[in-house]
Amino acid sequence: MAATTRDRMIDAAIDALQKKGVAGMSFTAVLEASGAARGAIYHHFPGGKAELVASAAARNGDQVRERLAALPAPGPQVLVEAFLELVRPVVAESARGAGCAVAAVTVDPDSGDLRTVAATAFDSWTTTLAERLTAAGVEPPAATDLATTLLTLLQGAHVLCRAEGTIEPFDRMSRAAIDLVRHRFPA
Repeated sequence: MAATTRDRMIDAAIDALQKKGVAGMSFTAVLEASGAARGAIYHHFPGGKAELVASAAARNGDQVRERLAALPAPGPQVLVEAFLELVRPVVAESARGAGCAVAAVTVDPDSGDLRTVAATAFDSWTTTLAERLTAAGVEPPAATDLATTLLTLLQGAHVLCRAEGTIEPFDRMSRAAIDLVRHRFPA
């Protein structure tokens, strides 16, 4: 099924948020990347840029949540290794200047209501990852703590990789996370 103009615009906005953040994202770039006509902006997003950014962050949040929900859960170590393998290519993009589209809305000083979109996405990621960890045999309170830890480490890795221009901070974090899980939840 072909993507609608609105869907193409949201996908282009996700890409723009990852590369430029909220302040650097322009309607012109979104229109060019999506192939949409200028009149499509307020037709599909009557709330303007804020509505487009909110839609993009929410969609990206849902995409990540769906990928987290599909992680294998035969045990905590395998799940954490699968999580790190899943997110490594995304973080590698951070080393080349991209970032997390959801996190991008939290650093904009004028994001206000957009922070709620980000909080909802991050909460869904934590909940989903904790559910997978529970399915892998981790007790629910520890699963929530570990999910929060992994997502916090991931967001920090995005920032460090972007700042340093290399994936090495993520790889160091991954080794430490795997060690933590091996010691805390031995097979």
